[in-house]
Amino acid sequence: MSLTAVGAVALAFALEVALAEPPARVHPVAWLGRAIAPFDREWTHPQAVGVLVALGIPLATGILVAALVALAESASALAAAGVAGLALFSATSLRMLLGEARAVVAASESDLAAARERLQSLAGRDAGQLSAGELRSAAVESAAENLADGLVAPLLAFAVGALVSLPVAAGAAAWVKAANTLDSMLGYRSKPVGTASARLDDAVMWLPARLSAALVAVAALDVGALARAREHAAAPPSPNSGWPMATLAAVLDVRLSKPGGYDLPLGDVFPSAAESERGVRVVGAAGALSYALAAGVVAWS
Repeated sequence: MSLTAVGAVALAFALEVALAEPPARVHPVAWLGRAIAPFDREWTHPQAVGVLVALGIPLATGILVAALVALAESASALAAAGVAGLALFSATSLRMLLGEARAVVAASESDLAAARERLQSLAGRDAGQLSAGELRSAAVESAAENLADGLVAPLLAFAVGALVSLPVAAGAAAWVKAANTLDSMLGYRSKPVGTASARLDDAVMWLPARLSAALVAVAALDVGALARAREHAAAPPSPNSGWPMATLAAVLDVRLSKPGGYDLPLGDVFPSAAESERGVRVVGAAGALSYALAAGVVAWS
């Protein structure tokens, strides 16, 4: 099974490099978003509904994907690797993240209006008054944070699941992606129905966020960045996102900040365009390392 699982990881990586994302009309995460959307409304008992949603939707998603891989496995190992690889590819994202971050950085030097508009694809914040440095800060922060939930978390779930079976591996990656998607859609203080989803995501992301920080430090050949980041990692309201963001700030020796939200003063000033580009490259290298690490774990299994 280990060779089949390695093949699935390799296929997901190849598709990431070649395509970046599945076409929007057939993207499983878009389907998942449409399934979640009806729950985004007022409820008489929002907390109870929220718990059912947080438990039910990720579980149903994981079971469905595991069943599809098991069905393919009954046909052949090659078919199973193909279906599992497609599932993992759908649950991860790296190339599009890096491209959007680079686009914001590039626009910040010449067209602030375009940079502010482009940032909306990366960060859910009001960009209308952000300076060029603040826009680059937001792009770098988002690249680091989304490395954890968009790539490392599903890869880690897949690798751990592969210790059991290929269907469990693919189902685990899908479960994590569903939990992340629920949090991104419902996990706001203004939405009581999303409280359970937010708490679930906090628990799910505890280890991936810290692993992502370590991968960023290793990719930058600056392991000491982890120690420098430690005292600032708790600054963001999320118990997890501060780890990869603060570590990348330490690597770049810059300040990253969300106005009115948090401040990560690992340097004196916001990143320049060159420093931001380096930050995006470091995140890309950390992403490649995460694929290699996942392949190594599943090969060992």
